[in-house]
Amino acid sequence: MKPNLSPRRRGRRAARFSLGLALSALVLAACNPLSIVQPAGPTTTPSTATDTAVSATPVPAASAPEASTPAAIPSAAATGQQPVLLRGVFDYTNDILATYYVEHAVALVDMYGFVKRDQEWEIPVAGQTLGYLRLDTEQRHGEFELQLPAQPRGTPVDVDRDNQSDAGVQVFVVAYWPNLAGGPFSEGDDRSRGWPSYLASTVNDSNRQDEVVGGKLVVWAPDAQQRFPSGWGTDGLLFTDDDPLQTLPAGWSVIDLDSEPFAVERAAELELRLYEPEDLAVKDFSALSYTEAFDRMFEIVRREYAFNGVPNKAPDWDQLRATIRPRIEQAEGQRDAKAFYRALLDFTLAFKDGHVGINGGDYAVEVFREQAAGGYGFALRELDDGRFIVVDITPDGPAARAGIAVGAEVTAFNNQPTAQAVSQVVPPEGPFSTDFARRYQQVRYLTRAPIGTQASVTFRNPGAPPQTVTLQAVPEFQSLQATSPYRDYDPNALPVEFSIRESGVGYVRINSNYDDLNLIIRLFERALRTFQQNELEAVIIDLRRNSGGAPLGLAGFLTDQTITLGQLQYFSDATGTFEPEGPPQRVEPNTTQYRFDKLALLVDQACYSACELEAYAFSKVPGMQVFGHYPTAGVEAEVARGQFQLPEGISLQVPTGRFVLPDGSIFLEGTGVQPTQRVPITEQTVLSDRDTVLEAAEQALTSR
Repeated sequence: MKPNLSPRRRGRRAARFSLGLALSALVLAACNPLSIVQPAGPTTTPSTATDTAVSATPVPAASAPEASTPAAIPSAAATGQQPVLLRGVFDYTNDILATYYVEHAVALVDMYGFVKRDQEWEIPVAGQTLGYLRLDTEQRHGEFELQLPAQPRGTPVDVDRDNQSDAGVQVFVVAYWPNLAGGPFSEGDDRSRGWPSYLASTVNDSNRQDEVVGGKLVVWAPDAQQRFPSGWGTDGLLFTDDDPLQTLPAGWSVIDLDSEPFAVERAAELELRLYEPEDLAVKDFSALSYTEAFDRMFEIVRREYAFNGVPNKAPDWDQLRATIRPRIEQAEGQRDAKAFYRALLDFTLAFKDGHVGINGGDYAVEVFREQAAGGYGFALRELDDGRFIVVDITPDGPAARAGIAVGAEVTAFNNQPTAQAVSQVVPPEGPFSTDFARRYQQVRYLTRAPIGTQASVTFRNPGAPPQTVTLQAVPEFQSLQATSPYRDYDPNALPVEFSIRESGVGYVRINSNYDDLNLIIRLFERALRTFQQNELEAVIIDLRRNSGGAPLGLAGFLTDQTITLGQLQYFSDATGTFEPEGPPQRVEPNTTQYRFDKLALLVDQACYSACELEAYAFSKVPGMQVFGHYPTAGVEAEVARGQFQLPEGISLQVPTGRFVLPDGSIFLEGTGVQPTQRVPITEQTVLSDRDTVLEAAEQALTSR
């Protein structure tokens, strides 16, 4: 699964401010690199670029102010030299910066929220200064430059904790700061809260609520009387009572938190690096042996798997290792890459979790073809009444030649009642978070087999007596594609499409949340604005074939009430338990609101992950009716910290973040968003060539 990436710490769409919740790399191909734009030239002369550090003498926090003044200030500070231009670089491991964002920048971002440990503090637009960023998506490398303002407009904060009122300093961090919505600054519908921790000039500890533990801060002092920490103090935390202090020169300084004591850098041009948090970086074990890579991956997954302790979710770890590791050893001994992939595939299938997945490239294709390249030329659907109906016949395929027709009821397969035969199928794709999703795939793969496999089929065509025939599997994929939940998905379509139907109902389909996020938001609002301009009373929102990506809180356009989602939790090495990450996730009202008398949401099992957060929020909009044959997939977790690169070009992911409700129960995973108006699965609906779910919603909205 592709992790959702958002560099801004926490904003109005709180769910997007962590890496994860995403569309699978197993489903969609990697993004195309963007062209590289040349940066602007330097704005200061190279001769001023020599680093100069001011080493002030640390003093205890409780010392008198005069005791903290250094005996001598190096010449750079004495002459008034201070930073005017910051340059830097960063490297990243996830390739989705160029998928989610097309307007890249860095920013000088106010850190008042961190100083006060206030994760809900809204970062003011006045304090944001943007800088130019050149992004090389092929090398996953960025280079930036940022000019410091002559008079910053951050939030002054007194950090010396001496119980005296001082002018205080302004504390900033440099961070990756792309545009999501609206203008280039983080404001309005694109506001951010807390403090940056992803690709920031500080190093942050995710096990301790993103505490700053290293890197560099950018600080502005209004005069030469302001004191600032020169070290961590005994508690190892910044901006607490036990910090030793030093006096800063007036103006801009860059504080190197990795020096002891903290160094104060004052050159006119300074270099900074932005850091990808270690736990969010892809864990690359590709250079290790098969067994070493498996062991490293297994221990992380065993410790951090999101649903440890949740009944029927985590596998029996000891048994799983005892089953899979000998196969890994054997594959290594025989240098058999395909056997290595097969063992890892079975490792993933041991979970009941649709976010667990593997990408085996050509090995995956080869193994799939060995298992399911053959088909009998017909596709089945299971009805609500338990019957199995043929919904597609491949022309001149085995079933067609044997006289099986569309609409036939299949009562037995290989001399077993069809329901019993279906229950024994092990789908070659998976795993699944819900029983209904697994059952759906079992029905699909009942009629798949290795090429040449024979099966007996007992069927009854409409108005005809039962017959039993023997079919032989041949190379064909039409019957498999006929019942794919993504059968009508167009990979070349825009992420959002809309129209006004003949009935006068507005129809907007959100095809994907894994795309240019700014484009998704703009297109969706364009649809709502078009519907409003045409004075439409009813609108249908279709999420049925959206595999996820980044949740955008689009429901915020339709309600002036905050919608609370789940609380994100991760395993903490420090406490050995799952701990909350920030405040509960939520969707907040957008600044622009749209109102329609009647609303309907269409859902299906092909709505995964971030799509489900979107669907849940839409379902909470007042007056919304939810239509569908099935709920959403019930696949809801955070996956960014569980990304692994393994030998032979194989990648694997396991979710490490989970969402919980106030009572501690799991949010959405295993249940999904349920239809309030379920459309029955009958012989008429599965054989219809019309969109029966859309028609049901349209009829409900237009009836008087």
